[in-house]
Amino acid sequence: MGKVAIVVNGSENSNLYPSFIMGSAAAASGDSVVFFFCPTAVPALKPGYLEGITAKGMPPMRELLEGIKALGGRFILCELALEAKDVTPGDLRDDIEIGGATSFMADIRDAGVTFSF
Repeated sequence: MGKVAIVVNGSENSNLYPSFIMGSAAAASGDSVVFFFCPTAVPALKPGYLEGITAKGMPPMRELLEGIKALGGRFILCELALEAKDVTPGDLRDDIEIGGATSFMADIRDAGVTFSF
């Protein structure tokens, strides 16, 4: 069992689908998965946003999200986003952790794979 780190750089389907598909595959393979969302990804972390995403030929984002969560995946928003995007933790999904880049880097030090989308 390894660790996979995924940095999400935005809230567009082109950022989200690759991140969640790779995260889902890694979690299903038994890897520990940690997502780190940059400030530009804040819209995706508001309640209901991810569950509403669909794309032709792609699995529903809701299924990917639920699978990753069920397998212990973690979702961390960069603490810089709070001020930069004028949001509070109360504006976000309940399953989002707030953390800094330094603590994220320490947490993924032993990651075997890192993706950035």
